[in-house]
Amino acid sequence: MPTPPLITLEALAYRYGASPVLHRVDLAVKPGERVGILGPSGVGKSTLLQILAGLVAPSAGRVQVEGEIVRGPVPGCTVMFQRPALLPWANVIDNVLLPARLTGRFGRDRTGCTAEARRLLDELGLGERAAAKPHQLSGGQQQRVALARALASAPRILLLDEPFSALDAEMRANLRADVLRLARERGLTLILVTHDLADVEALAERAVVLGGRPARVVADLPLGVDAQAELRRRLGPSQVPSSRAAA
Repeated sequence: MPTPPLITLEALAYRYGASPVLHRVDLAVKPGERVGILGPSGVGKSTLLQILAGLVAPSAGRVQVEGEIVRGPVPGCTVMFQRPALLPWANVIDNVLLPARLTGRFGRDRTGCTAEARRLLDELGLGERAAAKPHQLSGGQQQRVALARALASAPRILLLDEPFSALDAEMRANLRADVLRLARERGLTLILVTHDLADVEALAERAVVLGGRPARVVADLPLGVDAQAELRRRLGPSQVPSSRAAA
């Protein structure tokens, strides 16, 4: 029996003022699936991710998670953004504990929340930097703290809004590997928006390509070992987003 989708988008549309951004976007994502959404700068990738998270309401169509229509922030869904957005006055572990404080879990289980935060930092190689402030960390370390913070709420859906774009090649590769490992270990459903084929190659098992004005899904491809070659073979080089495009 086929596995029912965790996330479903049906005839989704979004307008920014009088300007149409997305038009009749249909998408279904299964539990535990890793999907890369590709497209050029300004096509509406980040807007789509915010709609998926329930942070922005669509102009038409609907989003469902486990059959329930999304009408606000989706429980069990967290977003990792392009910039880490850490609290500059708080140390590393307090930044990771922020979701627990905001939801009240920290007040109910201070010991358990702190132990989980330290566990995440250890897994990301930051156990010895728990007392450091953000300005004392490299860009890659700051994004690892942001990843730990995103996972601290034990989400089932992790949405990535180009979190690797500000990092150098080595840091990008290392952080991608961390994201993939932790997503697999936790059985997370992962949706990544990017213009970089290397991100899709590293993280996704399926590529959805947005194109046009307003944007729609122009391709939805299962990916093999060589994601870039598969995309170029199926779409042609002119339709594949450049890995050097602006964020």
